[in-house]
Amino acid sequence: MALGAMAAAMALGAAAPVKAQDIVIATIGPMTGGEAVFGEQMKRGLEMAVADLNAKGGLLGRKIKAVVEDDACDPKQARAAAEKVAAMKVSAVIGHYCSSSSIPASEVYADAKILQITPASTNPRLTDEAAKKGWVHVHRTCGRDDQQGGIAGRFMAQKFKGKKVAILHDKTTYGQGLADETKKAMEKAGLKAAAYEAFTKGDKDFTALITKLKSAKVDAVYIGSYNTEIALIVRQSAEQGFKPTFLTGDSLATDEFWKIAGAAGTGVMMTFPPDPRNIAGAKDVVARFKAEKYDPEGYTLYTYAAVQVWAEAVKKASTLDMKKLSQAIRSSTFSTVVGPIKYDKKGDITGNTYVWYSWKDGKYAEIKAGS
Repeated sequence: MALGAMAAAMALGAAAPVKAQDIVIATIGPMTGGEAVFGEQMKRGLEMAVADLNAKGGLLGRKIKAVVEDDACDPKQARAAAEKVAAMKVSAVIGHYCSSSSIPASEVYADAKILQITPASTNPRLTDEAAKKGWVHVHRTCGRDDQQGGIAGRFMAQKFKGKKVAILHDKTTYGQGLADETKKAMEKAGLKAAAYEAFTKGDKDFTALITKLKSAKVDAVYIGSYNTEIALIVRQSAEQGFKPTFLTGDSLATDEFWKIAGAAGTGVMMTFPPDPRNIAGAKDVVARFKAEKYDPEGYTLYTYAAVQVWAEAVKKASTLDMKKLSQAIRSSTFSTVVGPIKYDKKGDITGNTYVWYSWKDGKYAEIKAGS
């Protein structure tokens, strides 16, 4: 072919219609580190939700591409990951897991005009501070720690009336935030904390702390922290012959807890919403996860639901514009795998509740009334 003809052919090729680009959606969470099991939950939830959307033709005539980034529950790494996906011009970020990651990352998304829906960050500051700044991009599919802590604190004041209850936390945004909300509710209900102690996330040896609690003859211990540290405290307490009632929050929604705590974890109580795996609308999705030899526990389905909320908002708004998506989210009720979701003006879900679970034989099961 002559050079002139070749150049003409190349020019024609360059001018040919370009196929519409994929719509990119990301999840960012702890893919490594002590909370990696929850990062895996988020990754699984995102990828199945995106696959299901693409099987139905995608959105706005385009396919969806899933991107997964690691923040290791580290605030600096979370911000770097947020900036990375912002450069990709993602439509939405389903994340993060740790509140200490979601809060600083939300600043990046505000500047980039990217929708954020966290399936797991429960600290009230995330949406409260966004609302004060006039940001409309932040949402959750989970509840808040003032709800979770309120339920825990009132329950403990009644159950342990006249007894000694210690409150522990790991100094993190999530751990201390949840512990403080629980302590506040418990004391408002009439039971003053017998001890309020802090440790450092990542600690492995809790001997001194356990000895202190044992000497104080504490009857119950509420721990605001993550599954690894809680499991170590529970196991080491049993090894020292100290066996109070242990209680905590939603970070124990993983079988990784039992792998570390073992039989010492029997009877440990935690708050979490009613198990979404038992919701009728989640039946097919749960079955497909299990066919892949994966149990969609914890925040797997909350991540799937976050993608559902985003996708329905895109359909309603017929655009990827963040403000219009946010408006659609805050003015609609969504049918999801975790049940119907409706939002308030801050981006928090309404009508959320928490129930108590107890660990036994490697599994957590809801404590039914009267049981």
